[in-house]
Amino acid sequence: MKRIIISVTSDISTDRRVLKTAQSCYQAGYDVLVIGKKLKKNNLPLRLPYKNKRLRLLFKRTVLFYAEYNIRLFFILLLSKADIFLSNDTDSLPANYLASKIRCKKLVFDAHELFPELPELAHRPNVRGVWQKIEDRIFPKLKYCYTVCHSIADYYNQKYNIQMEVVRNVPYASDTTTEKLLCYPEKKIILYQGAVNLGRGLEWVIDAMPLVENAVLVIIGDGEMLNELKRRVNQLQLCEKVLFLGCISGSELHRYTPSADLGLCLLENRGLNYYYSLPNRIFDYLHAGVPVLATDFPEISNIVKKYNTGILVNQYNPEYLANVINNFFTNDFDTSGFAEIAKNYCWEEEEKILLKIISS
Repeated sequence: MKRIIISVTSDISTDRRVLKTAQSCYQAGYDVLVIGKKLKKNNLPLRLPYKNKRLRLLFKRTVLFYAEYNIRLFFILLLSKADIFLSNDTDSLPANYLASKIRCKKLVFDAHELFPELPELAHRPNVRGVWQKIEDRIFPKLKYCYTVCHSIADYYNQKYNIQMEVVRNVPYASDTTTEKLLCYPEKKIILYQGAVNLGRGLEWVIDAMPLVENAVLVIIGDGEMLNELKRRVNQLQLCEKVLFLGCISGSELHRYTPSADLGLCLLENRGLNYYYSLPNRIFDYLHAGVPVLATDFPEISNIVKKYNTGILVNQYNPEYLANVINNFFTNDFDTSGFAEIAKNYCWEEEEKILLKIISS
């Protein structure tokens, strides 16, 4: 039995793409070890059929976090039994690349995003330059690699003359449910699920909520913007209209999504990473039968416009957004075809591409 070590800098309890990848490998007969980080404030249990290790790190952010993580990961990879290393994102790639070269092991790379274009790096040119140099050094040598959408794959393929494939970040077809766990009587539910980070547009919707009628905004997730958004809600006295549910494990999140009347996927144009992105939320809402209010970016538009699964916007002032949301709630939106469309976008199909890359 071949052993694959999957590594990521996130907490694996909420990283659904990593969990799905690991599950697919496990079911395909691989001996799986997943390595991520451990957050003190995140006590979500992990009940997984395969081995996992969550590292407690001294440093929680900045360059010291990435240095500590990669140094510790390198020695784990160097000393552990393994046949394949699967690195998730550029921030776990240095340790994986070096260990794979020393041990002559197969390296597979999953680009969750266009890393140097992260909005968090936009005003940090020195840090961004370091990640760019890492990609410039390693990416041309990648043989087995894939990413979440065609725009990012095309970008890397053209830049580095490689063959990066696409494995979209979509739900399991078997996870589709109509169960509604959330209930706010006589209120429509506007839902955001995912990382609460810079550039997700949540402050726009919060500012619009005083003008939105008979609705609550429910935010599921955690991130660097969470405390700031909570302060904003308190300042605007919106505690009854904006609700924070915190982290919910990746294996349970799909049970909350169908409760929504409208899902949010509003990204700011803070670089090519967001502009080219195809967030898994687009597919989560689709599988749950929930229309989406989304930013009119290329990959998002390709789904929403093609299948008429929601509303696309390109301006974000509170009055405009409130008007769009109020109009949406006063008109019926046809979701009768969502279930049929969702069959084309499920993990059971995407994992075939994944496993072909890993086994090739």
